Amino acid sequence: MSFEELGLRVELLKAVKSKGYTAPTPIQTRVIPAIFKGRDVLARAQTGTGKTDAFALPLVEMLSRKDIKKKHPRALILAPTRELALQVGDSIKAYGRRVSIRCTVVYGGVNIAPQIDRLKRGIDILVATPGRLLDLAEHRDVNLSQIEFLVFDEADRMLDLGFSKEISEVIELVPTERQTMLFSATYTQQIRDLAKIMLKVPEYIEETPSKTAAESIVQKVHLVDRPHKRALLIHLITQGHWTQVLVFVRTKFGANKLTDKLVECGISAVALHGNKSQSFRTRTLKEFKNGEIRILVATDVAARGLDISNLPHVVNYDLPGVPEDYIHRIGRTGRAGVSGIAVSLVCPEERADLKAIEVLLKQKISREEVAGYTIGGVVPDFVLLRPNNPSSEKKADKGIKEIVDQRKISKQRTKTSNAPKSATKTKSKSSKKKTKSGKKLSRSRARFQESSQEGKTKGKRR
Repeated sequence: MSFEELGLRVELLKAVKSKGYTAPTPIQTRVIPAIFKGRDVLARAQTGTGKTDAFALPLVEMLSRKDIKKKHPRALILAPTRELALQVGDSIKAYGRRVSIRCTVVYGGVNIAPQIDRLKRGIDILVATPGRLLDLAEHRDVNLSQIEFLVFDEADRMLDLGFSKEISEVIELVPTERQTMLFSATYTQQIRDLAKIMLKVPEYIEETPSKTAAESIVQKVHLVDRPHKRALLIHLITQGHWTQVLVFVRTKFGANKLTDKLVECGISAVALHGNKSQSFRTRTLKEFKNGEIRILVATDVAARGLDISNLPHVVNYDLPGVPEDYIHRIGRTGRAGVSGIAVSLVCPEERADLKAIEVLLKQKISREEVAGYTIGGVVPDFVLLRPNNPSSEKKADKGIKEIVDQRKISKQRTKTSNAPKSATKTKSKSSKKKTKSGKKLSRSRARFQESSQEGKTKGKRR
């Protein structure tokens, strides 16, 4: 099937071609006709399958057919995060400007005044995060009484973030007569319950299983000791001449630290996480999409909502604690059929997480050795000694081993000398409370002897 066969107007067909799309994805070939028929939709759509355009194109098409310019929005799209809201907004604006459809995005964490000003000028499509939308509705800065189309994008993520109450409040603000579309990467019981409340005789659409990665993604695992992860990552980037990489870490501190070390090695890198301001995050994502940033080190704030057409590499520097998050992370590459590579650096402490991911995927991810870096790999000659590697320790010079052992002893002594003094004081006090036989006294007897000793001292002073 072609985009022409879907019934899109000429202006939108040109917009699609300008984005480099030659044919609709499987999810688009099923969702777009269903929306055109006026059906409610419950779609399980994995990230990277073209889900956003599956609802963006028909919404813009149907709204443009009515030459009506109202002040209040006629379509509402809810997204769980600011990043995803901005991504959806960009896609809709790209199509909307071709047919004079107005769209704006509202989200928290930034000044609300410019958003209010934009709403006052009138819009057709509103993309919003739940919290900011309800703030605007409460102060009557937005009117949702004329909503004809309601879309929940990544509804499972919305529920994971605790937005179930906000979702219920939004449903009460929109008309009961509307067309509703619910998109989710998973079909949990919560999603099914939500669909029963919101949807009327929906069309169920499922193209890809929720627990598999896209076939266009090549997955690799490098087993490496934690202290050697950074060196391995730098080696892969430099020796592989990687042009653009999204690196996932677990913590904000870890993102900052890794970014600093990459920059020290002359590799252009920027950290992205929740502690960064919204303006910084928006600018950083835009620069990364445009190829101005080579390495983006991010927490899971970017696991969803980052759409780059040809991102070649994703690296799991730390494995996620939740197996499903692995799929969302690596889904940043291999999008819309374009091939990509997902590399995971797995230390011994993370093997249980790796096993859980492989159980979810129902497949074993291939292990690859990198000489001089991975566990079990050949240690190059320029490495004088690699501790805990039998082969390296066997070949290493005796003098080198002695130097390493001395450093270990020195570090241990430093730790001991830096131990808290309170522990030493406690120890000395407890030793004083021992009898001549060396046995410890009970607390009550120790206090009795101390009070008796104080009485004797006072008698002498008197």
